[in-house]
Amino acid sequence: MRGAIPRINLEKCTGCGDCVEWCPTDAVALVNEKAVVVSPDDCYYCTDCEPVCPPGAIRCPFEIILAITQPRAPKEE
Repeated sequence: MRGAIPRINLEKCTGCGDCVEWCPTDAVALVNEKAVVVSPDDCYYCTDCEPVCPPGAIRCPFEIILAITQPRAPKEE
């Protein structure tokens, strides 16, 4: 099962290629002058591409999962 991948807003993408240069796994490439995650299985969601994107076209959101825990029994002394 593949994990999360960056979300790229193609309308905002200017095709500068900064994300392609920074991607440590070459998962991102320019296709028709727009950034695209071309190898999603290689992306390990390091999020390096998000801060280097000048127009802010790349977002790497995180999902927060809350766990329901059972109350602990009091310790016996």
